Amino acid sequence: MENTMNHPNSAPTATPNKRGSITKSVKKAAFYLNKGEVVAIPTETVYGLAASIYNENALKKIFEIKDRPYFNPLIVHIDSLQSLNKIAINVPEVAYRLADKFWPGPLTMIFEKNKSISTIITGGKNTIAVRMPNHPLALELIKTVDVPLAAPSANPFGSISPTSAKHVEKYFKNKLDVILDGGSCSKGIESTIIGFKNNEIVIYRLGSLSIEMLESVVGPVSVRKHTQKTPIAPGMLDKHYAPKTPMILCDNPIKTASNLIGKNIGLIVFDKKTLCTDYQIEVLSPSGDLEEAAKNLYAAMHKFDDKGFDLLIAQKFPEVGLGKAINDRLIRACKRDTNFTPNNIFI
Repeated sequence: MENTMNHPNSAPTATPNKRGSITKSVKKAAFYLNKGEVVAIPTETVYGLAASIYNENALKKIFEIKDRPYFNPLIVHIDSLQSLNKIAINVPEVAYRLADKFWPGPLTMIFEKNKSISTIITGGKNTIAVRMPNHPLALELIKTVDVPLAAPSANPFGSISPTSAKHVEKYFKNKLDVILDGGSCSKGIESTIIGFKNNEIVIYRLGSLSIEMLESVVGPVSVRKHTQKTPIAPGMLDKHYAPKTPMILCDNPIKTASNLIGKNIGLIVFDKKTLCTDYQIEVLSPSGDLEEAAKNLYAAMHKFDDKGFDLLIAQKFPEVGLGKAINDRLIRACKRDTNFTPNNIFI
């Protein structure tokens, strides 16, 4: 795959641009990527901050914009299996089976990296996280610039991930030239990340591809716990996805809220079974569909985080299918300093 960072025909002539402008133009986004800038892009999971994997200055800008620690690896986004073979080595046969089934899609796989890949991308490690996003604009953009794109979520480090261009604009209006608008993300939570260890599949981050779907192809898998030190993969830190507003997770949000008299509280619940007129409630899926709930999770957190509540209370989800990934995000969103005691959590 050719590096087109200075390719004369890779994008149109520069035009005046308002910082943080939202656009649907892939050519405009490609132009700024080829200039060595960071561009916000849509995927089916969440929006990302993208840069060419071959431009170290642009890669460093991602970390600076997000205030992200350099030990935390980035995910590389590709548009073809041919690209995979140029950035990773010793790809196991089972990975091709998984790619055939789930790519394009919300599955990230970890491989040994090619020597040409900067350790800025890999957090200093010899491994690289790769996926093929299932979003037409993202795939068109990668094809247009003709290089894979490194792209972590387009949010300040540790904050709620963005699922719309407006979320990205709220975070980075004065730090980005272009936000490529691909609409609301269809999945709504990050990709599932897996690795290969001793012929076994290890899940490093639960995500939009459920354990059950993976096991339907490869059999039993194991799940690695979070870490606060040196993560093997992106999204493994113990505290993450957090709103500015303190947040707790419990089985019965209304009962928990009733014990906290005098607090301005917002409730995030799964379905219509949990309704109450005494509080502002965001129902993630009226019909009780886990995929719909996952899609709406971050949007609900963004909405409530802008309303000045004293506390957000989220309902714990069923530990099946995508419910496990949703609970993973909610648990980590709650792990921050608050004025509420740990005894309030999981009531």
